Amino acid sequence: MKYDLIDRQLFIKNRKNFMAAMTPNSLAVFNSNDIYPVSADSTLPFAQHRDIFYLSGVDQEESILVLFPDCPKAKHREILFLKETNEHIAVWEGEKLTKEKAFETSGVKTVYWLQDLEKVMFELMTQAETVYINTNEHYRANVETETREDRFTKWLKDKYPAHSVAKSNPILQRLRSVKDQIELDLMQKACDITEKGFRRVLNFVKPNVWEYNIEAEFMHEFLNNRSKGFAYTPIIASGNNANVLHYIENNQQCKAGDLILLDVGAEYANYSSDMTRTIPVSGRFTDRQKQVYNAVNRVKDEATKMLVPGAYWEDYHVEVGKLMTSELLGLGLIDKADVQNENPDWPAYKKYFMHGTSHHIGLDTHDYGLLHEPMQANQVFTVEPGIYIPDEGFGIRLEDDVVIQESGEPFNLMRNIPIAIEEIEDLMNS
Repeated sequence: MKYDLIDRQLFIKNRKNFMAAMTPNSLAVFNSNDIYPVSADSTLPFAQHRDIFYLSGVDQEESILVLFPDCPKAKHREILFLKETNEHIAVWEGEKLTKEKAFETSGVKTVYWLQDLEKVMFELMTQAETVYINTNEHYRANVETETREDRFTKWLKDKYPAHSVAKSNPILQRLRSVKDQIELDLMQKACDITEKGFRRVLNFVKPNVWEYNIEAEFMHEFLNNRSKGFAYTPIIASGNNANVLHYIENNQQCKAGDLILLDVGAEYANYSSDMTRTIPVSGRFTDRQKQVYNAVNRVKDEATKMLVPGAYWEDYHVEVGKLMTSELLGLGLIDKADVQNENPDWPAYKKYFMHGTSHHIGLDTHDYGLLHEPMQANQVFTVEPGIYIPDEGFGIRLEDDVVIQESGEPFNLMRNIPIAIEEIEDLMNS
């Protein structure tokens, strides 16, 4: 790992909160992700399953966390199973967690090697009545690959068919959506790294650079600041490419007079940031580009004020739609007849702003959170309105990451990242 050691009190607290929500005499199991093969002996870089990381801080493959708060043996109420390390592994793969280092990282006192898993699990399962399995129930989930978690669940249910089965995900959806201050500090670090990348790019962009050149500038700055890189696949979209919402080819030349939509964010310690800015290739916005840019920025600012405890995600998006409708009328992109005759299921503004305005963010870029429940303090949301005009050859989106407060406006983790037209132009021409 590149990041500094995280205070293990975060993981101790997370486990305590999870176990408090479990039914009596139950245990829960969480697995690391696989290392996924590419071809021959090539693999993708390892990315830890966010749930075991959230509960333990363990950031390596072939790790298992078991929680059994009512276990008769006190030492078996929290257990980590790890791949046994040795000198050979240290030479060929690098240092792995020792039992001592695992405790330092997680605060879990009982650590076994994986070779002891079946023996210990047999003892635990004879004492438990219910087992919590960890399924992916995120509203955007679309998983075709069988995961290590899936395989473990099959094994467990086959070997112990008489146990009741419960789901971890509903508990995690609530817990993970509300951030601890340690988490907020890590997210702030990710946003600060993103800021450094953006300021570097403002000094770099000029006519005829390529989108992938800009992507490389971001990556250079991210890696130099102890990030693994992008929190998600970056969008570097110049000209009409900005009107493709998930444009990721990043292979076109940036032409004078065009705008570049930059949807990028650094990760830090597995926590995400998610920023969008739109800048002029030539260092100056045209009058029309300024009109649209300022309209988007006004919607972003007003939408941000609506993210308060007790607000509902669906109602919030209806209100943002009203803001966007007003701005599009002012820009002459729609007229009153369009609004009067609109389909309630696809309002007139959707022609130019077709995606949602906000999503939870945290360990995942589209993080856990139950959208049918009211918003709470210390949840973190993106705010990302946009206006896309293919006929005029540009699209503009602006996005910040904000923390809901107990009272008052949300706290903007991206408050220091330039967004005003004047500041962007000054930095690009300095």
